[in-house]
Amino acid sequence: MKNLVALVLIIVSATVTSAQTKRVGGPCEGCEAIYENTVPFEKLNSFVQLPEVSWEGKKPMGINGTVFKADGTPAPDVVLYVYHTNEKGVYPKKGDEKGWATRHGYLRGWVKTDQKGGYKFGCLRPASYPGGDEPAHIHVTIKEPGINEYYIDEFLFSDDPLLTPERRAKLENRGGSGVVQIHDVGNMYKGERNIYLGKNIPDYPAKK
Repeated sequence: MKNLVALVLIIVSATVTSAQTKRVGGPCEGCEAIYENTVPFEKLNSFVQLPEVSWEGKKPMGINGTVFKADGTPAPDVVLYVYHTNEKGVYPKKGDEKGWATRHGYLRGWVKTDQKGGYKFGCLRPASYPGGDEPAHIHVTIKEPGINEYYIDEFLFSDDPLLTPERRAKLENRGGSGVVQIHDVGNMYKGERNIYLGKNIPDYPAKK
């Protein structure tokens, strides 16, 4: 009887461990960069202004939105890590980068959704890679409480001529559509994107 009980406990423990360690979202090269910020997650704000943003130079762009849980309610305390190219289509570096900054460059930032699921970041609009073979985009990694980090569809721009109908048809819509309409509001550009946790994300738990 004792051996049977011990066997059951081992099976249960293995099942729980497996459930806890199963990764959501599949392979994600560079997603661990979300942990490279010097500011702890709990101290992040719901707004961040990325480097080189200024109202004295080129017109900046602000992107905001709401992150929703799988049940449709706002999702607080979700961390977003974003990075992008500069106006020449490259990930600029200062020369002292470490970790993933050696590839992502310094045009990057971290935000954490507020209690209403809201987030916002300011940046300069990126350009497509040299050669113009891909639409301009902003990479984004998500870290929600209790689940490992994973990537969602990049922020794309609806007016980008490189975002052809063929490319749109191939988008995975991870976290919902990442295509953003940008509006000129005078002193800056603005766009909005809502994010839906779990949408089209492999191995996402059915219930949380």
